[in-house]
Amino acid sequence: MAVELIDELEAGELSVEFEGEEPQVVLEWAIERFSPRIAISTAFQVDGVVVLDMAAEIDPEIRVFSVDTGRLPQETFDLIERLRKRYPRMQLELLAPDPLHLQRLVARKGPNLFLESVENRLLCCNIRKVQPLTRHLATLDAWITGLRRDQWATRTNIRKVEIDHDHGAIVKLNPLAEWTEDEVWAYVRERDLPTNALYDRGYTSIGCAPCTRPVAPGAPSRSGRWWWETNAPKECGIHCAIETGGFEHELHAILGEDTHG
Repeated sequence: MAVELIDELEAGELSVEFEGEEPQVVLEWAIERFSPRIAISTAFQVDGVVVLDMAAEIDPEIRVFSVDTGRLPQETFDLIERLRKRYPRMQLELLAPDPLHLQRLVARKGPNLFLESVENRLLCCNIRKVQPLTRHLATLDAWITGLRRDQWATRTNIRKVEIDHDHGAIVKLNPLAEWTEDEVWAYVRERDLPTNALYDRGYTSIGCAPCTRPVAPGAPSRSGRWWWETNAPKECGIHCAIETGGFEHELHAILGEDTHG
């Protein structure tokens, strides 16, 4: 039986209702409401591991997906294997960029295009991350993230229950929205959860290997992402819609779409 999706009014009411509640309350409601067409989206950063652990307590067969961009650090794959052993019943899907799109991207721009301009970096993120994610979200009614309000300025207004108008008006759930970084790490210690080894080397936000580096103690958590850019969004386009004007023509060409349509 098809699940009836919620509208903006209900999402707003639920967000108010869940404010101040523990993340598990949001997860329990969402899993009951939207299963089996609900899944956790994670890049296997510490927040995603926390959400996965909470959800697995509710549903050991929870669906989890991540995008293997082709440029991830080995430490991320090492963590994935540890999580697969810890949660043997979770349904894990690693999404991949379309091989033809990737071939066109590299042929037109080279493998390290992201270093040349913000537009090129966003184009790379779009082909390697956003497109695979968008295809997958089209099969779901709801997705769960590890987003928190204190991660970066673009995330300060996220709600625990949102309507994702960038992906077919499905439901987007951010159960950790209220949590702080300290609360996340306290949960990790309490539950003895595995985390990415790069955290021990000064990384505070972990994405593709060439685009991520350690940061000085006390620096903003996402300042190690695309550090060579100035006055550019510390976002890839997955969680924050980015105007494509600067690279729209290139994107359509790589996707094989008619740019005059």
